[in-house]
Amino acid sequence: MAQPIIVSKSVRRAAQSAEGLSEFSTQEMYREILARLGEDPSRGGLASTPARIEKALAFLTKGYDENPTEILRGALFDVDYDEMVIVKDIEMYSLCEHHMLPFFGKVHVAYIPKRKVIGLSKIPRLVEVFARRLQVQERLTRQIADAIQEAIAPQGVGVVIEARHLCMMMRGIEKQNSSTVTSAMVGCFRQKETRGEFLSLVRQSPSGSI
Repeated sequence: MAQPIIVSKSVRRAAQSAEGLSEFSTQEMYREILARLGEDPSRGGLASTPARIEKALAFLTKGYDENPTEILRGALFDVDYDEMVIVKDIEMYSLCEHHMLPFFGKVHVAYIPKRKVIGLSKIPRLVEVFARRLQVQERLTRQIADAIQEAIAPQGVGVVIEARHLCMMMRGIEKQNSSTVTSAMVGCFRQKETRGEFLSLVRQSPSGSI
């Protein structure tokens, strides 16, 4: 087995120039980070860690390589239906762009069609695309709503996300029971009655915490 390459001194010099860093592989830079933390990147438990981190982050940020418009476009149907459609309790896992620590929770999505509906499985898929990027919860909420609005031009869209952030739980203020709720309301969901119906139905979810 090839021995890990320790590049601490050379990467430190290259860090003075963004172009210089391009000479090094992602795994080499992770080895440098481990060394700067005071660890020995060549010891048994860490020898393969840079490769594992590279693979894990590629999966956790795969949304950058996926097109939400194409995902929705493949499952649009003409249906004579104009009542609220809700897909709730969609599991969501993402990485906070400020500390690259996870945040996770539930996403509730609703829309009122105007001639076209979206295949139900594509809504969780849409959530996944945007969640698998470096994110802030507020932007994630808005992106989901905007993508649906652009895809089918419904009468309105509502999105609510409730999430817990490890950047608050593991570091900083270290509050374990706090959660963050964000919403994006478009079109008729800005009306009090429609918004109220949506939130009422969401509260009937198994989590029942919004």
